[in-house]
Amino acid sequence: MTGVGFGLETEVVDAEARDRAVERFRTAGIALPTFAQLADPSSVPAGVTARLAAVGPDDADAANLFRVHWFNGADRTTRDAVPGHLIVPRSLTGVDATIVLALGDRFPMIGAHKVQAAYACLAPRIVTGQFDPTAHRAIWPSTGNYARGGVAISRLMGCRGVAVLPENMSRERFEWLEAWVTDPADIVRTPGSESNVKEIYDTCNELARDPANVILNQFCEFGNHLGHRIATAAALEAIIGDVRQDRPELRLRAFVSASGSAGTLAAGDTLKQRHGSFTVAVEALECPTMLCNGFGEHNIQGIGDKHIPYIHNVMGTDVVTAVSDRSTDALGVLFNAPAGRAELVRRGVSDDVVGGLPHLGLSSICNLVASIKVAKRFRLGVDDLVVTVATDGAALYGSEREKTLARSWPDGFDARAAAAVFAEHLLAVSDDHLLECSALDRDRIFNLGYFTWVEQQGVSVDDFEARRQPGFWTALEALVPRWDALIEDFNHRTGVLASW
Repeated sequence: MTGVGFGLETEVVDAEARDRAVERFRTAGIALPTFAQLADPSSVPAGVTARLAAVGPDDADAANLFRVHWFNGADRTTRDAVPGHLIVPRSLTGVDATIVLALGDRFPMIGAHKVQAAYACLAPRIVTGQFDPTAHRAIWPSTGNYARGGVAISRLMGCRGVAVLPENMSRERFEWLEAWVTDPADIVRTPGSESNVKEIYDTCNELARDPANVILNQFCEFGNHLGHRIATAAALEAIIGDVRQDRPELRLRAFVSASGSAGTLAAGDTLKQRHGSFTVAVEALECPTMLCNGFGEHNIQGIGDKHIPYIHNVMGTDVVTAVSDRSTDALGVLFNAPAGRAELVRRGVSDDVVGGLPHLGLSSICNLVASIKVAKRFRLGVDDLVVTVATDGAALYGSEREKTLARSWPDGFDARAAAAVFAEHLLAVSDDHLLECSALDRDRIFNLGYFTWVEQQGVSVDDFEARRQPGFWTALEALVPRWDALIEDFNHRTGVLASW
């Protein structure tokens, strides 16, 4: 497969563009972390750590590139040896298996882990000369967090970032973007909402007619896949090791992740290699594309649908399941409303866990519910561990909770409403709408991608088919050390790290 359009280049393709980037970064005082440093931030040079002490996690300061990892402390400023995580007890889930969520709202600038994906897509293009920060604009198509992450990364790298996202995403996403872009025109609103990914593609195809625009499409940028396969998997390994210190009998059985761009699912490939776990891809019940070639609209913001991302290793996916946005909307209220939190305490959920639930945004709640479904289908017990991610936190969805309250509980969310939500959306979770993938199922899901990538986006059939083989995905890992070598060379040329 060629590197063009997928971010796969591992050689300098335009030395002049790379040299202009070196000069821009030298002048602006910008240094780049390696993928290895994002996977293990304890390896970051002491000078960087010292500089970060004077930088806030939401500052538009280039040093925050070195905070684009899972190991930030609860204050999002310090660094922890183990990434923040929430262990969800049986009193909440109703299952014996241990379910753990890695907390994505500790990431800098955007409070979501998609900022790491954005970095993993742009950094290789900078150091190979594919992206010239003095001439190009970075176009970030997304249903929200990746576009915000792209704008943040672009600003820290001294270049212009343009967010492309549906007009009906949460108000908080747009408020953040309005504060971070330098020109209101850098926020491009496409028709629809979470379920309108094709409209995003169409807009990007129009923007791509201008050679100054470089489309960093998370759905087909392999930097996204590899960032998670390396750095997110390393973070989850650290969490698993920490949880097993007190309970060494625990065995990782499943990694669960909603499929937005399918980037996070890549961590499942690494965990499967090391632990023999199975990988679960999750989608919205209102738009069950993988489950049954379905379609529709939903509000689990953070999940794309009606297509199969190019970077989704479909043949490595073991289970597909669906969660309704009725559950995520209702539980978003339960986990954050005073009456809901009181109901959880009444049912024996500890104050620590209740206090941790605001770390869960809508897609995070989706991952939690899906994990419960998986535990029930496979009858997982007390020695079994399910790991998933909380992609972002409740802070991004206050406006969505207001809509849910107005629609479902206009007279207020009281103890009776909280008890009903707990009963329907937690106690009554079943293993319905869950598919244990056969070879035929994987082929069907894989083939769905043809219509997006070959017919609509112009990918060759040979390139499309190459992804069907397991060896394609394992070979990708060899790109990362090459990128890291280029990043180190780039930093040496700028001399910025030596001054920190």
